[in-house]
Amino acid sequence: MPTRKRKGMAPGANREIRMSINYRYTKHQVARGSRADAERNDALFLIKNVSCLRLTYQIRLLTFRADETGRKLVIRIPSICVIHSTLREFQKIHSKVVRLESM
Repeated sequence: MPTRKRKGMAPGANREIRMSINYRYTKHQVARGSRADAERNDALFLIKNVSCLRLTYQIRLLTFRADETGRKLVIRIPSICVIHSTLREFQKIHSKVVRLESM
């Protein structure tokens, strides 16, 4: 599980981030990756034009990346989009990193 130290921690202190990611591999054993639609110094943006949004590997991977770089993940969706319960739960757990916005 990837770990990192938080800023301002005493030397020797070892606290782990509670989010872990299980990398998925392609047919030829290359780790899958994901890129945000747009990036800013303080945020990654993912724009989805769907009627129902579920928790996907792309969202989990971008959340991990945003957390590692100290940014927020902003997911922009249409106002009529229905959010699946798994994504709602994930958003509650990672509320400091993931934000949903209606377009």
